[in-house]
Amino acid sequence: MRWSWKIGRLVGIDLYVHATFFLLILWVAIVYWVGGRSLAAVVNGVVFILVLFACVVAHEFGHALTARRYGIPTRDITLLPIGGISRLERMPDKPWEEFWVAVSGPAVNVALAIVLYAWILISHGWIPVTKLGIANGPFVERILMANLFLAVFNLLPAFPMDGGRVLRALLATRMDYPRATRTAAGIGQALALVFGLLGLFFNPFLLFIAFFVWIGAAQEASAVQVKDVFTGIPIRTAMQTDFRTLTTSETLGDAVKAILDGPQHDFPVIWGDRVMGILTRSKLISGLATIGPEQRVTEVMERNFETAEPNEMLETVLHRLSAAPVRTMPVLENGRMIGLVTMENLGEYMMIQNALHKRTARVAQASLSKGAGQ
Repeated sequence: MRWSWKIGRLVGIDLYVHATFFLLILWVAIVYWVGGRSLAAVVNGVVFILVLFACVVAHEFGHALTARRYGIPTRDITLLPIGGISRLERMPDKPWEEFWVAVSGPAVNVALAIVLYAWILISHGWIPVTKLGIANGPFVERILMANLFLAVFNLLPAFPMDGGRVLRALLATRMDYPRATRTAAGIGQALALVFGLLGLFFNPFLLFIAFFVWIGAAQEASAVQVKDVFTGIPIRTAMQTDFRTLTTSETLGDAVKAILDGPQHDFPVIWGDRVMGILTRSKLISGLATIGPEQRVTEVMERNFETAEPNEMLETVLHRLSAAPVRTMPVLENGRMIGLVTMENLGEYMMIQNALHKRTARVAQASLSKGAGQ
């Protein structure tokens, strides 16, 4: 994720913090300064947020380590002002695996709350839960309540919260995965409308939650639609076979002519039959501005790029391509380039397949209606 910095690595998973997280820290510091007018108040507020986000990190590692049990690695975890994001290589294929991966995050927060409550009992004696608070009171009690809030909030049955994935997993035990996703996304968007209405009359912050939930549900439904279209299809079906390459001896000026001659934006750079790099449009433009059109394309081409094999599945290629630094992927057969894959041509392939699927569904529906009429 852009504007993120790596702050550590734990059990083989990189941990990043997004730049906007520091805006949250600044905002908390200002709020506590206005409320307490003392450095101690500011430190108390900032430490509370940092400890709270340590609990968020534990929540995300709950997801990541449970996914690892099912053979699903986690690319990284990123901290944002709204929480954490675990980037799994893929979602679990089996409903009960997804259920346990989704529920493991809130389970960590519940476990932390139990441990903290036990500590309070040991150190201070019995304290009724009704007297605990998240906005005021002793530090440990506030962290305890914050963990309970994280668990409950994340179990709301709406994407992108964990509860949406729990709901989908349960639905997927009784229906196919795409239908389960559409149903769960619809429930989530209905919940977003409720949040929006409540936000208009009671708390404007609920409007932000409503927007967050609505977009998350739409994105999840779209992602599953892509997976449904791409599953079981080899990349040779969707790759471009009419493409232009550049040789290592050609110049940036030659690349300008190539980019103006057709719709292609990125060009594999070859030496004999071997792909040496990818000249992207952005690298071409920056190269023209810095070293001039007379220099060779090898001076600015991207050398860190992914390749695919023609029988590799589209779904796998899409995951690798979306995570790669270069969004253009040569397809190689026995070391020789036979095709090219880009995010744009995969998007076009998906639109074509969706159109064909809709036509097939209409024809099937018409046949059923005709048969019923007879």
